[in-house]
This record gives sequence, C-alpha cells and structure tokens, in this order.
Amino acid sequence: MKKILFLLFLGTALFTQAQNSGQLVKVTDMLRIRQLNSVTISPDGSKAVFVVNSIEPEADSRWEYKYVNQLYIVPTDGSSAPRQLTREPASQPAWSPDGRQLAFARPVDGKSQLFLLSFDGGEPVQLTKFRYGAASPKWSPDGRQILFSASISLKELLKDSVLNPGKEIPKWPFEKPGFADNSQLSSSSAKPNPDGNTEEIRAYLDNNVTDRKAKVFNKLNFQEEATTSAELSFTHFFVVDVQPGAQPKELTHGFYRFTGVEFTPDGKQLLVSGDMDPGQHPDRSLESELFVADANGGNLRKILGEEGKTYNSARLSPSGKWIAFQYGSTGFVDVPTLAIMPFNGSAKDIISIPFDRSKSGFTWSEDEQYLYFSSQSNGGVPVNRLNMATKKVETLTDNNSGISSFDLRGNRLVFVKTEVANPFELYASDAEGKNAKRISSFNYDWVKNKTLSMPEKKTFVNEKGLTIEYWVMKPANYQPGKKYPAILNIHGGPTAMWGPGETSMWHEFQYYCAQGYTIVYSNPRGSGGYGAEFLRANVNDWGAGPTSDVLTALDKAVSEGFIDTSRLAVTGGSYAGYLVAWIISHDQRFKAACSQRGVYDLGTFFGEGNAWRLVPNYFGGYPWETATRANILRESPINYVQHIHTPYLIFHGENDLRTGVIQSEMLYRSLKVLGRTVEYVRHPGGTHELTRSGNNRQRIDQMLRTVEFFDRFIKH
Repeated sequence: MKKILFLLFLGTALFTQAQNSGQLVKVTDMLRIRQLNSVTISPDGSKAVFVVNSIEPEADSRWEYKYVNQLYIVPTDGSSAPRQLTREPASQPAWSPDGRQLAFARPVDGKSQLFLLSFDGGEPVQLTKFRYGAASPKWSPDGRQILFSASISLKELLKDSVLNPGKEIPKWPFEKPGFADNSQLSSSSAKPNPDGNTEEIRAYLDNNVTDRKAKVFNKLNFQEEATTSAELSFTHFFVVDVQPGAQPKELTHGFYRFTGVEFTPDGKQLLVSGDMDPGQHPDRSLESELFVADANGGNLRKILGEEGKTYNSARLSPSGKWIAFQYGSTGFVDVPTLAIMPFNGSAKDIISIPFDRSKSGFTWSEDEQYLYFSSQSNGGVPVNRLNMATKKVETLTDNNSGISSFDLRGNRLVFVKTEVANPFELYASDAEGKNAKRISSFNYDWVKNKTLSMPEKKTFVNEKGLTIEYWVMKPANYQPGKKYPAILNIHGGPTAMWGPGETSMWHEFQYYCAQGYTIVYSNPRGSGGYGAEFLRANVNDWGAGPTSDVLTALDKAVSEGFIDTSRLAVTGGSYAGYLVAWIISHDQRFKAACSQRGVYDLGTFFGEGNAWRLVPNYFGGYPWETATRANILRESPINYVQHIHTPYLIFHGENDLRTGVIQSEMLYRSLKVLGRTVEYVRHPGGTHELTRSGNNRQRIDQMLRTVEFFDRFIKH
C-alpha cells in the first residue's frame, strides 16, 4: 500500500512539475493553434472526415497570415494518424450513402461551389458552377442527388427567368415611401435620363445605385457585420444530380427566407424550416415555421408555426418516424425548449423535454433510442442524449471541457474536444461517451512542452440567490508566498459563457498568465449555460447587478492572499467592453482598464449597431418611450463618464457594425475633453469578430497592446 501511495505521490509531483517547467506560452503561439470542426462519420462507421483550420503565412508578407481549411480523414478506432485529403481549401464535408464519395464546398471565383472526391482515387471534381454559389451539401438517400443552399438577392430573384418565370413581385410590403404597392419593383423599359420624365429619372437614379454611387435604404436591417447594405437577400435550397454539368433545380420558392431542408429517409418528401409570412416584410417577421413538401419542393404545407414563436433546428430520425426540434418565443431573452413530435403529427402531438440549457447539434442514434446534442453548461459544453423511452436527458461528458463538433455511428462517437490542456483535438469513444481516446495530435505535440496555468473553479451565491461560478488562473510560474498582479477578464454577449470548455479564450488566458498575471473570470448573471432564470437575471440591469457579480468574484480571489490589490486591471469586449466602462465609472480600484468593441450609449447603439434588438429585448421598449428612455439613460456608461479616472485603453474595429464605432468615439472624445488618461486604437478593416476570426496581425496587435498598456501602470 505504501508503494502505491508513493507512486501516486510521484505521479502527482511529476504532473505538477510538468505544468511549471516547460516553455511559456508566447503571443505568436496563437498562430500554431489548429482548430477542428465539421466531424462526419462514414456510413459504415470505420472512418471520420473533419475540417482543420490552420493559420499559414501569406507568401508575400513577413507579418501577414491567412486562414486555410483542409479536409482530413482518420480511422475511428484511432489505428492510424489523420491523413490530409485536400490540397486546396475545403469545408462542409458530406459522405455519400454508400461511403464511396465525399461532397464538400470550396471557393471558386469568390463563391462557394460543390466538389466531389471519390475514394476510388483521383482529384476532386467540381460538381456545381452555379451563378449564386452552392453550400451546405446533403445527399439524397439514394445517392443520386445533392441538396444545397444558395443566397440570392432580391434584385437577382426579380430578374431570374428560371427561379421567377412569372416575373412575380413580393406580396409583403417593400416599404418604399410614396408607393401604395410594390409596382416599383417591376422592370421598366425607360432609359436613364437625368433631364427626362419621371420614369427616366427613376431609371437614372437606379443606375446610380447599380454603379454604387448611392445606397438607398428601405429595409429595417441595413447593417451587416462590416458594411451597410440596401439589398435584401434570401436563402434558397436546390438539388443537383451527381454528375458534372447537371443544372440545379429549385426546391424552395418565393421571396421568403428558408433556414434548412432535408430529405425524408425514403427520399419522397422534404422537411423544410423557414419563414413564409406573406404579409410581413422579412426584416420584421421574427417567426420561423416547419413545413413538409414533396421531393421536388411542391405541395409545401405548414406543420408547425404560430405568431410570436420560432420552430427551428429540426432533425428527422433515421426511419422518418420522429422530428426533433426546438421552439421558443421571438425577441426575448430565453432558452428554447427541446421537443419531439411524430413526423405525421401536429402541434397537439408535441412532447416537450425539460432541459434548461441551450442545445445544438441534434443527432439521432441509428436505432432511434437516443437523440444526442451538445449544450452550454456551467463552463463546459458536454454531449447529452435524450432517452426516447424514458424522455430523460443524460449528460455523457463533463463540464470541464467543450465538445464543439461530434458525430455518431453505431457504438462510435467521434468529437472535437477543447480543454485547458489542449485547445482542440479529436477523440473517439463508445456511444455512452466512455473509454474516450485521443486520435489526433494537431495541437498536442507543441502544447505538451508549454507551461500552462490550470484554472481553479470557485462559487458563491449572490443577493438574488443565484450561484455564480468563477475561475482563478495563477501566473504560469507561480511561486507560493509571492503576490501577483491580476486581470479581471469579463465575457461579452451578455449571454456568452466562459469556462474550461470555451474555445475562444484559451490562448489569451494562457498568454496573460505567461506574462505574470493572475486571471479571474466568471459567469455573472445573464450568462448562458445556467438556464432561463439565470439568463434573464440581468434584464433591465446590465450594469449594477453584473458588476456586483464580477467584483465579488475578484474580491474572493483576492482573499486567497496571493493577489496584489495595488496592481489590478480589468478588460473585456462587446458587452464586457460596456461593463468595463460601467465598472471604472463606479469603482476606483483598478490601475488600468481596457475595453474592446464595446457599447457605451444604448440610445445611440439602437441606431448604429446591427445588434440593436438587444435594446427592446433587455430594456422593455425603444429610446423614444418614456419608461425605456429612463432605463437606457440609467444603464448607459457614457452618462457616468465624468467619474472615470482609471487609465483606459479603448479598441474598436474600423468596420464593426455589430456595436458601431460611434460608441467608442463618443467615449474616447468625452474622456479627452475631461483630460483623462485614455488611448484609442482603431483597426482598419476590423469587424466585431476581430479577436476570433479577424486579421491575425491585428489579433496579435490587440493582445500585445493590452499587456503593454497594463504594464505601463502595473509594474511587475
């Protein structure tokens, strides 16, 4: 027994030493992280194909890097290492029913097109050359056709003689001022003439729009992620025969938005998800419905849908007996409900499944005894399964890791896992999630030599009775008895969730710890991963309540005795950029602060950000309404700017239209007028996703500038 205890002690000591004797994580290690996604298992269960996203140097620039997606294949038993299948960019793999071919998407002349790769040998063959592009391939059950999606603008749809042979126009109001109907959308034979009659002048003005001399907005949602757009677009679905040169055939029709289509197992019908309100502009209609159609798209009929509700994420069981889906309300902060229904049933046959977490990735077992899905839960993203016999949900994997993609075939589960020890790797287990085995080494080989900081999970109960989870990450070379500076790092959303299973912050947290900082992060009220009550706990309370939670987490970390309270910093992006501004305008403990892509004036945000619906959803209405106006004045950090004295670094992407750059301009100028210590950094071309999927040089720039700024005021 003493020998066993000694070996256990020795193993623990060696593990501790390994965590503290390797190389520190560098900022450029971000470029080494290879992300895995889109796992799909072959029909016989023996192989899995997946996508690897790598960051590679640009050929003509020393400092620039590009993202590249490639397909890999691996035996599901892990008997050999993954093998690269493609040499050119590729994504969205889909196995043919016989397992002999793979369909995938690849960019061609700026548009996604479908390709076929035969496992009998040879190079991939381009299947589609569709003018609108082709994405998200799905095979028909007989393997003779492939279903795909394409995005088509209103202008294109009006003129397309194949997709719109009757030259029809939308039945919903186009909202063009001064026109009682949509007749202005009909094509005109008038020639452009600025000095002509009304029709000729209109033709001239339309020509200016075509030549990009003007943008004319009539739609509600005119902001995209990086630019404004006056054009409406619609996702439609098509099928194409599996032979080069075949012409796609439209399955969905009209001036409506569809979100998903799949064949029934017998290939005779389609399950369709979308929004087909004929009387409401697509930007105003928030509902989504489920439909059934014939295999050619005809005889479309609604099976689920009602005002004020969304039905989505529908997935048919292998025999076609059941539909799994989610439903919820439109436009409010909530967790959608998991449900199942017989394929030939109706709303009265819906069986709702209690599971108070956000769900995704619905996948049926072949015997239909289980429905698998993943969910954000308490800092992790586990795989769960619904037992169809008992209607109970069982969690298969833990909350200390995150499963970002998975597939199931027979008794084999293959999944991508993120954990503190490794940002992305492929694993295989049995169908119960047991006996998991790592079957790839995309990040393992370089990460194993790094000194990593392992987060310690803590909890407390706030004044609302909600249990708040938080994590403390000590500096990479932590030594007991010393005191260290700390960064309070806050997540955005506000419905995001951080934890050991979250993918986007792995490198940033480890890099800050390598720079000698303690990291404290938490999931305050309003975060995802804790259920509907927790999610709604910050409605009409974006500032004071969440601030109490994150500062309490920091206070409790400080009470452990190794944090130097004279060297504290705070940072966060998006909603967390908002909360940083709120905190330093109400609390003076921090020596430096940093906000990225934040929201600081909710009234202005309503007009300039494409996430504007957060205002009515969280604050009860619109800025011109008396009660709402009082709420957003109270909750906007810009109205407390005179109380900010903390040295402040503000970031914003130049093309960020999710929150809008005026937000940061207002905050920066206000602080400069007040004579406060502030620095403002704009990244040209950067969008709201800059730190996750943006230009890699700018991603590194933002991380380095943050640490450099903190170091100015927090001396190690």
